[in-house]
Amino acid sequence: MIDEDDLVRRIRAAVAGHGDGVVVGIGDDCAVLETTPGTRLLAKTDLLIEDVHFRRRYATPRDVGWKSLAVNVSDISAKGARSRWALVALACPAATSPQDIEDFYGGLLELARPYGISVVGGDTSSSPGAWFVNVMLLGEAAHPVLRSTARSGDVVAVTGTLGRSAAGLALLDAAQETSRVDAGIRAEMVEAHLRPRPRVAEGRWLGSANGVTAMMDISDGIGIDLPRLCAESGTGATVDVAAIPIAPGVRAVADAFGADALAWATGGGEDYELLVVCAADAFGAIARGLRASTGTDLTRIGTIEAEPGTRFVGVDGRAVSVRAGYQHFAARP
Repeated sequence: MIDEDDLVRRIRAAVAGHGDGVVVGIGDDCAVLETTPGTRLLAKTDLLIEDVHFRRRYATPRDVGWKSLAVNVSDISAKGARSRWALVALACPAATSPQDIEDFYGGLLELARPYGISVVGGDTSSSPGAWFVNVMLLGEAAHPVLRSTARSGDVVAVTGTLGRSAAGLALLDAAQETSRVDAGIRAEMVEAHLRPRPRVAEGRWLGSANGVTAMMDISDGIGIDLPRLCAESGTGATVDVAAIPIAPGVRAVADAFGADALAWATGGGEDYELLVVCAADAFGAIARGLRASTGTDLTRIGTIEAEPGTRFVGVDGRAVSVRAGYQHFAARP
């Protein structure tokens, strides 16, 4: 059984050392932080629950630690901001081994340290059965890019490709034989689901680029996240489904399972790519600049419209139905 005081000592040792801007870290009632003059403080929190956001039968404690921070870093990066300080609350069964908890923090810190993110506090608790993880992340930006500032006529674009996390989840959940999927593709898709890589450099670059008017990350699927952006901006959008970038590996997994790659791309969720809105006359320069700076592609998929509502259209311009995305409180079949 875990002793709480010993657990706190282990956590304090794991995250030892005050990072940039940390006046007082773990050990007092509150962390004391020094923000950068001329910037605005951003705050984000995400709750991850076992068997809702991850499954312990294939997600290791290190995977869970990584992902719990990554989903927050993605949101801060989508504001063009720098992630700085994290507070981590963890509840797990009393029978959990100290090694599992150290591994959890090891995975979290594996992502945190390259980006200069300091863990400055949090909480621990026992759980009656499942793991619960809540991370609060603080970041800074001089001029955060919001989701509420898209304008009619702007271009809608996405970084990278969509659907890899959903393909990875399908592989992990598959009871059927998966030998028809190339081992390299399988590894890529599974890693995309277990250890998503937030677009940190891309977010910072886009946040300072002339012509970017709105931005958010794609966490629940573009089929639901784009309408959320449009609702906040008081606009609509038209998306060409043929333009949505889908990795060849996603199509290969979908073909092997008899699944719909487009449905994974629009509604699979947890891709943590960036949904970028920019002025039409600036898109070309932004796409070229992002590619040159980060190596990441930016693909135009549609246009912001004055009329509310989001339409997905085929090559003939007719509306097509797409999988909308994940909603926590929607009825389940």
